[in-house]
Amino acid sequence: MATSSDHSRLGDLEVALEAVQGCSLHSVSFFLSQPASGCFRETENSLNVNISKTDISFFLRLLTACAGSKNSLRNVEFHLVEWDHHQVMGLKALLNGSIRRVVFQKNRFKGEAFSELCEILVKRNGEIKEVVFSESGIGPDGAGLIASALKENDSLEELQIWEDSIGSKGAEELSKMIEINSTLKVLTIFDSSSSITATSLISAALGRNRAMEFHIWGSENGGKSKTSKVVEFFPADSNLRIYRLNISGACRVACALGMNCTVKSLNLTGIRLKSRWAKEFRWVLEQNHSLVEVNLSKTCLKDKAVVYVAAGLFKNRTLERLYLDGNWYGSIAIDHLLCPLSRFSALQIQANVTLKSVTFGGGKTKIGREGLSAILRMLTTNESLSHLGIYEDENLRPEEFVKIFKSLERNASLRCLSLKGCKGVRGEAVLQAIMETLQVNPWIEKIDLTGTPLQISGMSSGIYQRLGQNEHTEPEGDRDLLKDMPMVMPKSCRVFLCGQEYAGKRTLCQSISQNFSSPNLPYIDQVKTLLSPIDQAVRPGGMKIKTFKDEDTKISIWNLAGQHEFYSLHDLMFPSHGSASIFLIITSLFRKPSNREQKTPSEVEEDIQYWLRFVVSNSRRAVQQCTLPSVTVVLTHYDKINQSTQNLQQIVSSIQRVKDKFQGFVEFYQTVFTVDARSSASVGKLSHHIRKTSRTVLQRAPRVYQLCNDLIQILSDWRAENHKKPVMRWKEFDELCQIKVPALRIRRHSNKEKVESRRRAMASCLHHIGEVIYFDDLGFLILDNEWFCTEVLGQLTRLDIMKHTTNGFISRKELEKVLKDSLQGHIIPGMGNLKVFENLEAGDLVSMMLKLELGYEQNLSDPNSLLLIPATLEEGRGRAQRWQLNSADCLFTGRHLECDDSSRTFITPGFFPRLQVTFMFHILVAPSYHVLRFQRSCFWDLI
Repeated sequence: MATSSDHSRLGDLEVALEAVQGCSLHSVSFFLSQPASGCFRETENSLNVNISKTDISFFLRLLTACAGSKNSLRNVEFHLVEWDHHQVMGLKALLNGSIRRVVFQKNRFKGEAFSELCEILVKRNGEIKEVVFSESGIGPDGAGLIASALKENDSLEELQIWEDSIGSKGAEELSKMIEINSTLKVLTIFDSSSSITATSLISAALGRNRAMEFHIWGSENGGKSKTSKVVEFFPADSNLRIYRLNISGACRVACALGMNCTVKSLNLTGIRLKSRWAKEFRWVLEQNHSLVEVNLSKTCLKDKAVVYVAAGLFKNRTLERLYLDGNWYGSIAIDHLLCPLSRFSALQIQANVTLKSVTFGGGKTKIGREGLSAILRMLTTNESLSHLGIYEDENLRPEEFVKIFKSLERNASLRCLSLKGCKGVRGEAVLQAIMETLQVNPWIEKIDLTGTPLQISGMSSGIYQRLGQNEHTEPEGDRDLLKDMPMVMPKSCRVFLCGQEYAGKRTLCQSISQNFSSPNLPYIDQVKTLLSPIDQAVRPGGMKIKTFKDEDTKISIWNLAGQHEFYSLHDLMFPSHGSASIFLIITSLFRKPSNREQKTPSEVEEDIQYWLRFVVSNSRRAVQQCTLPSVTVVLTHYDKINQSTQNLQQIVSSIQRVKDKFQGFVEFYQTVFTVDARSSASVGKLSHHIRKTSRTVLQRAPRVYQLCNDLIQILSDWRAENHKKPVMRWKEFDELCQIKVPALRIRRHSNKEKVESRRRAMASCLHHIGEVIYFDDLGFLILDNEWFCTEVLGQLTRLDIMKHTTNGFISRKELEKVLKDSLQGHIIPGMGNLKVFENLEAGDLVSMMLKLELGYEQNLSDPNSLLLIPATLEEGRGRAQRWQLNSADCLFTGRHLECDDSSRTFITPGFFPRLQVTFMFHILVAPSYHVLRFQRSCFWDLI
């Protein structure tokens, strides 16, 4: 742990010279053209050097000193440097040492300096593993020089070129390099001419069957609009996702996929495709032997294009999932698409038996009479399809859906039928047909009626009970109220830091915050942002949230508390309904921060596996690969170990075993980050990953209402005007909507009930994306999530309410008194007095506990009924479950509860108090047979 003097050790360039001549530095960052010269040490192993224009000559002296010192430097960064021949020669001596990573940010190169740099940096150097160029104006010629050098390099593993327009010429040169170079593992490019750049690079990588990870970013309209990802490929899960590409580029990529064996999942959602692309893709389906999933949703495919795809299915023997919803085809395409999945006589063999899941439909898809006949024929004769989705259909009538369910009575293969948003799924006739089908078909496990009139009207509950499902609570049910409002990409992403105590989550979050701040801050201001040891000593427990802005994106980092008493609250705060989020699993390489006792590979594996099970247990299993939880593994205290030890290699192998085990449940980032959490330089690459992955996750996340994004800013302005109040009463929200939000304004002749329903729906949307905490009938919104988690929920976990109860029961007034006595004026070190009751009343807390199922009324019809407060099990990681009561007159009986897949999921601690509440409801309120039904439906949502 660095001392306070380490963080505040400021000095002039002579001090920097002495520091680099020492033997403890691992990272050095040079910032030229600064207002004043100086240096400071972030940690004992990292140094920042600021050089003003008047001290440029000192830069070469520092490079020479670094090269001649005994330092084991691994990372060097150069910001705002103008390189000439002499400086490049000074850099040459430095790079011949132990440097592994070099970053050039906003550099400029004079004359032949860049050519000389490539010769030194890439061609002749066998030690450097990563090179980053950002906003350095290298252009097409520079990209060509890098490519030429890399053709002879056999050591560089990662290359990044950011915000430098390399153009088609530079892209073609890099493509030729990819065909020759076999050691490059990661390639990241940002270029304004993204379609031209992406096409050649993708084609080269796919055509050579390279297991190289690549990310290509660009901006539409020649750089006049915001940055967005163009394409990404992850070898770990073999997932190729293309976000934006012109039709000629898409055709070229299709050609490269024909004989490719590394891509298993191809996602082209949202790209405008044409029949000439589909003609090329037919050949891919016939020749390719690795594709398992293809997503062509919302790609503007018409009849002719779908006919080509259908033709390819006749010979394909590997594809299992095909998504074709949201396109523009009609009944002819449906007929051809389902032909290889159908039999036309009892003697005929089904042409394709490997495809297990297919979806189609959408507002512009016209199924028609011929299409319906094809669906009925396929459902009657198919023997392999397990999942069928018909989405957002507006043409099929109720009587036609009755025919579809009737045809399912003898189908023995289909397990899941999704009719999301289909307008014709309505009325008693459809409901009766579904129930009759379920009477005779025991193989159907799930029917998704989200957004259908049948579900909106509340008539689907009996169907879900029959199947053992729970009613869907996704926000799509509100869309009927808001169907005339535009949908846009969300602008806020949550990053969850998961890890045990002393893993370094708080320190890591602080270092990330430095990387998100402006790099042009004077060094004295940068030092002031560091966390002092005193702040660390008095920090309060509980969940912490830190928010940053990256262009127009809001990134909030949620530091989940490592203490076991907070585990029961984690699943209450976790993301829901596919909201944009990233999970960082943080684990220390040492058992305790105060000693040098290193963890064994099995201990590291256990840590990571525990939190992976936690993430999977709290996340619904996604239908499509692109919606799986995004997980990155980070190892802290890396600076304390010998990187060449065998133990480290064994840890890497153990992490890979865990990744293999959880493939298909989460989406792993291939790189495992090893960091010194105290050093912003060490954390720089991780911060860059968070920034770019957040944009990718936001692009994948379900769209939100434009009004939802607008309300985020409106609520922020309201807090600024109201002394940062953490709670907003519903009356205040009504007034804000009436004054500030025209779309939610009640007018003289408007439908007041409809507008009020819209307001509640918008509050629910804000809740689902993590901006507020809102429950429909409590009468308030929590605007400050960190305040609520720390000062309210965090304190409730420490209350010993059980000593005030009789067998778990307590009156409402007595509970309010306990809460007031326990929380009124309570002091937390570093935060002062809690001010819970300045914003919430005791009755509000009781209502919140009941809403969160942390308590229950014994008699719903009696306003003075006693409240049941569940007995929380003494449970945490490594702790045995223990009942609070233990006496001779107590008799315990029950059933052992566990998940179907206990190796990847578990029942989280927060589940048990709410399970007790639910059992209380079913035993005292519902008929006794509902208890058995609950036991079945309860586990459906756990997996």
